[in-house]
Amino acid sequence: MNSILLDTLNNKKTSRPPVWFMRQAGRILPSYQKLKKKYSFSQLMNDPKLASEVTLLPIRDLGVDAAILFSDILIVPEALGMGLEFTDKGPVFDNPLTKYKNPSDSLIKDSSKLSHVYNNIDKIIEVRDVNTPLIGFCGGPLTTFCFMFRGHVRDVTFNDAIKFLYSNPVESKKIIDSLVETSIEYAVNQVKHGIDCFQLFETYAGLIPVDMYKEIMLPASKKILNAVKDLNIPTIFFPKNFGNGLQYITKDICDYVSIDWHTNLFHARDIVNKEVGIQGNIDPRLLYSDYSNIENYLSKLIPFGSENQDWIINLGHGFLPDIDHKKAKFVVEWIKENDWKR
Repeated sequence: MNSILLDTLNNKKTSRPPVWFMRQAGRILPSYQKLKKKYSFSQLMNDPKLASEVTLLPIRDLGVDAAILFSDILIVPEALGMGLEFTDKGPVFDNPLTKYKNPSDSLIKDSSKLSHVYNNIDKIIEVRDVNTPLIGFCGGPLTTFCFMFRGHVRDVTFNDAIKFLYSNPVESKKIIDSLVETSIEYAVNQVKHGIDCFQLFETYAGLIPVDMYKEIMLPASKKILNAVKDLNIPTIFFPKNFGNGLQYITKDICDYVSIDWHTNLFHARDIVNKEVGIQGNIDPRLLYSDYSNIENYLSKLIPFGSENQDWIINLGHGFLPDIDHKKAKFVVEWIKENDWKR
């Protein structure tokens, strides 16, 4: 495969950094919104033809260097027996773990609930351009754990989950162990069906202290990432709001670490182990700016890109729904057209 992303991940020199965006498959794309008028989120995610179409839309519409699987992190707890519904306002579990005295007892794995994702990957591999790499993913253990306790779609505090984590450490570990076991099975099967790279989304790493995450959650994240690394597939870890905890990210955990927009890239490069590559970290809200301000910001990235071959350009978090896709396309074109002084 002739891929600037895979070349970068495999430590080959390239003329520019590769670029893709978190939440690129949908949300801001008019072509996706058109499909959403005809099909529900569940229909799009469960039909291989539709899922492959959505996955590949950003390649055509934005010109990014990779596709990321169109799916959702919450299908892992769904495969553990939690009833999941995707509403217009977001995903909701009909049996959040707050309902149970010993919630780990309610988690009964049904691997068949993951089969549609493997079918989707098969279809994407069949119809994609031969030089388009496919990124697979799943949710990090803390992030997924938090959603499993959420009883209301508008709850963005996850207080019930964090309270449970502190007050029931033994039971919490049982839940995390179940998540890790199922996530490993899920990730390994994604590899077997043909993904070229894997990202672990730990969106809510910052909900607990760095030292607590390091002790309880980082070993769990490492197990999932290592299961993929052992199959010679490059890995990216995104521990959002991990701050100075980035110093604990080493090559034995992942190949690349994705940096959120709170952290300066040069600072991240200084504290992250030199054997680990960097991904990120454009503030998605930059794309509310006018084109001249966006261009000015991108120009300031060239010194970093010149010095660091092991860098993938991405957002510091996913696209916001009301961002103009034309500005995202402008970013991609600017990156491709400018001299990165390599």
